[in-house]
Amino acid sequence: MMVNLFNVFDMSSEKTPIAPASNFIRGIIDRDLAQGTNANRHWAGTPGDAAHHAAGQPDPAKIRTRFPPEPNGYLHIGHAKSICLNFGLARDYEGVCHMRFDDTNPEKEEQEYVDSITEMVQWLGFGWEAFGKSHLYYASNYFEMMYQAAEALISAGKAYVDEQSAEEMRINRGTLTEAGKNSPWRDRSIEENLSKFREMRDGKHADGSMVLRAKIDMASPNINLRDPAIYRIKRAHHHNTGDQWCIYPMYTFAHPLEDAFEGITHSICTLEFEDQRPFYDWVLERLAEAGMLAHPLPKQYEFARLNLTYVVLSKRKLIDLVENKHVSGWDDPRLPTLAGARRRGYTPEGFRLFADRIGVSKSDSWIEYTILEDCMRETLNLSAERRIAVLDPIKLVIDNYPVDSNGKSQSEDCFAPNHPLKPELGKRTVQLTKELWIEREDFMEEPSKGFFRLVPDGLVRLRYGYVVKCTGFDKDANGNVTTVHCEYLPDTKSGTPGSDSVKVKGNIHWVSANHAYEAEIRMYDRLFKEAHPGAGDRDYLDDINPNSVTTITAQLELSLKDAQPAESFQFERHGYFVADRKDSVAGKPVFNRTVTLKDTWQK
Repeated sequence: MMVNLFNVFDMSSEKTPIAPASNFIRGIIDRDLAQGTNANRHWAGTPGDAAHHAAGQPDPAKIRTRFPPEPNGYLHIGHAKSICLNFGLARDYEGVCHMRFDDTNPEKEEQEYVDSITEMVQWLGFGWEAFGKSHLYYASNYFEMMYQAAEALISAGKAYVDEQSAEEMRINRGTLTEAGKNSPWRDRSIEENLSKFREMRDGKHADGSMVLRAKIDMASPNINLRDPAIYRIKRAHHHNTGDQWCIYPMYTFAHPLEDAFEGITHSICTLEFEDQRPFYDWVLERLAEAGMLAHPLPKQYEFARLNLTYVVLSKRKLIDLVENKHVSGWDDPRLPTLAGARRRGYTPEGFRLFADRIGVSKSDSWIEYTILEDCMRETLNLSAERRIAVLDPIKLVIDNYPVDSNGKSQSEDCFAPNHPLKPELGKRTVQLTKELWIEREDFMEEPSKGFFRLVPDGLVRLRYGYVVKCTGFDKDANGNVTTVHCEYLPDTKSGTPGSDSVKVKGNIHWVSANHAYEAEIRMYDRLFKEAHPGAGDRDYLDDINPNSVTTITAQLELSLKDAQPAESFQFERHGYFVADRKDSVAGKPVFNRTVTLKDTWQK
């Protein structure tokens, strides 16, 4: 798939330009470029279709990064940080970021996940076409090259076939304080190891009966260097290669090879891979010694992953939430998946601003969810047009408003700006009639101190319309107010010379009862009520917020009836809402609350 989204930030008034923030990774890149560390990269062997330039020719990209998800699930907010970092660095340093699927584990990988991941990366505003070429790669496309690399290690005496059981290997691996024990198969001859490994490839041995291990040091203080497995036998259908292979490389072996085959200069991982870096370097150095790779070799660098309050990012917990119906699916707007965030109305600009604002470091820390919400408010405030919605309606009747000879209310045009920060977007017409819908909270029979909205005998302005005076109200049998009555002051219409003739402190919004669109609104909130779900000995499911979604029926201004799926608006006074991309149909949009106008979780 070829895309033209490499230049991420549109500097038009519709976007929020973000200046690159300094961090330790940028410092490393600046140093490498100044020293020419990665200049004139070329291949020593034959990389096949993965080659990004001909052998011996300089790379047109100053740096190469990569985003390497395993296609076994949906991307979440934590992945957005990595996407923005890797693609953003490539953009800023005139390089390229490779979109690479680490599909070395066929049992859990599906094309559905591949499609979802590419869609989400593009939605965030990034692409992988640069220098006249698509840089979309699959680890599985290198399986033959990886196999050759494994044979090269065997031939150099740096790998052997082990026939211990998984339990025996675990026991003999040792502990953090006790050295491991050599496998009884460790001293096989090179010829015998090559023969056995080829038998593994040819399907002559059962799944799990043997593995290929790197021969390093069973006494190493770093357990990851105690002869790690690099190939396993597994008969499983692969989404890309079908049934061509019955052996598959381990991720820790495949990862450095993929980086080397693609000429990656800066392989940026999260901190859990820090202990694997010595093995990453060992693989590349041994293959360079064997003549399969050439210097300069890729280097791995680690940064702190995203730790965000009020969410869970564990793949196991996300699967649990979906499969056990705690949410409606992978795109449930309460989930921290990117698919859920997009459906909720979160924006790519907001995620890019968030990634820039939280920065990059090597120290683990917690990021308050409020920061993400603030980034969404900031970008939506610039992009979302304004509309009027009454979420908890009661009827307001203007008793002295004109009616025709048939007793039908007249209709009068009022004018509301589409965006107060963008006068070029003009104004839209909203109809004023005798009967209106107003918010229930905008009327108080016995007002509390500081309440400046509608009260008996009090004055208030109908936003974009007239000043009205409350003359009475009706109640039902349960004592609930059902209708508020008022009279309007004809010379006080907004935008006319008389608009300032009567001073009022209150200003309320409304929609005409004759022109309203009755719509379903889903009031989404945070999925969890605790900042750290499941902290201590609690079951994280016990921390689910019972009010994470409430469905209401609201009265909206009529123009919202034509809202397109995924179109966002600010509902004045209420927050930002989006027409649901899945359940909205033409002429009948359903709206999701994206975020409130201000933080409602402050203690």
